[in-house]
Amino acid sequence: MTARILARGKIGRLRLVGKGLKLIDSVYIDNAVDAHLLALDRIAPGAACAGNAYFITQGEPMPQRDLINGILKAGGLPPCEKSISPQAAYAVGAVMEIIWKVLGRQDEPMMTRFVAKQLATAHWYDISAAKRDLGYAPLISVTQGLQILKQSLRGA
Repeated sequence: MTARILARGKIGRLRLVGKGLKLIDSVYIDNAVDAHLLALDRIAPGAACAGNAYFITQGEPMPQRDLINGILKAGGLPPCEKSISPQAAYAVGAVMEIIWKVLGRQDEPMMTRFVAKQLATAHWYDISAAKRDLGYAPLISVTQGLQILKQSLRGA
């Protein structure tokens, strides 16, 4: 996701679907790894986590525009201020899918109906079960993750 946001931000092709106020949550890779290691340490027959699936996120739902603009800022790019309605994004996705099919292109269009629907929907989850059963707590916050991203993109 981060690479696509940065790539589209660089060429000025990034738009928020809707006003960008839908809450989303992400997960920093180190936190995802930590959750897996916690599960590995606790898994055993009869353990509370045995056979269960868990949502692993930062536990910091935020408006989509804030996360996207945080990623853009980390990449030294201007914020995304343009938007498109969810209905228009869906229509653009449908048209682009047809064009890609007619042209026989194998790459993914910049917009698809699926992507339009996902970008117009809130995506955040309750991580209390992971906290309770795995002892999970995000080690790196969104703010810290964006700072690390900024440093890695600048070669620091």
